[in-house]
Amino acid sequence: MIRTAVFDLDGTLLDSAPDIHAALNRAIATRGLQPYTLPEVTAMIGDGVQVLVTRALAGRGLPFDPAVLAALMADEAISHARDTAPFPGIPEVLESLSDQGWRLAVCTNKPEAAARALLGSLGLAGHFAAIGGGDSFPVRKPDPGHLRATLAAGGGSPEGAVMIGDHRNDVQAAAGAGLPCIFAGWGYGTPAMAEGAPIAVRPADLPGLLAALRP
Repeated sequence: MIRTAVFDLDGTLLDSAPDIHAALNRAIATRGLQPYTLPEVTAMIGDGVQVLVTRALAGRGLPFDPAVLAALMADEAISHARDTAPFPGIPEVLESLSDQGWRLAVCTNKPEAAARALLGSLGLAGHFAAIGGGDSFPVRKPDPGHLRATLAAGGGSPEGAVMIGDHRNDVQAAAGAGLPCIFAGWGYGTPAMAEGAPIAVRPADLPGLLAALRP
């Protein structure tokens, strides 16, 4: 059976909040709005760019505006790393898991093209058999169909897979798809979002936890 480790992107593989923060503030500035702090934007991350824009505008008393979304998506910081970097230990863990025979995939609510470009700009895209973005399939996390479709695209199956993520969307998608989840404790989510899933304190914890879940 093929063992597949499926990773969330923002807050799990990549510390991308600084670039998302800068890009979002530039996008809302097109409407003359006051910027948000980094912690405020970090708390909004995890449900895709449209929800991010919706939350940012709602916080300034405004409804969703597609022009602000377009400005965000046109910002190069969304798809090309400026201040974004892998969390410490992530590149080494990806290499180690590949050497151990794990197939790797990404399941993210970020649009697929932006996710591919971002991973490519960091030299990480080649690790992954599939990258399932928020617009790759008819549904996205927490809908388990997003995770199942990503697995299928990478040649894996729920019976041999584990989800790794830092948001309740990852935990709920995994539960709905019938596979275990490891919560990324170094990410943007709070420990309560783990909902009983094992918590990896640092990326170096992942190989051992994955081997225990899928021997």
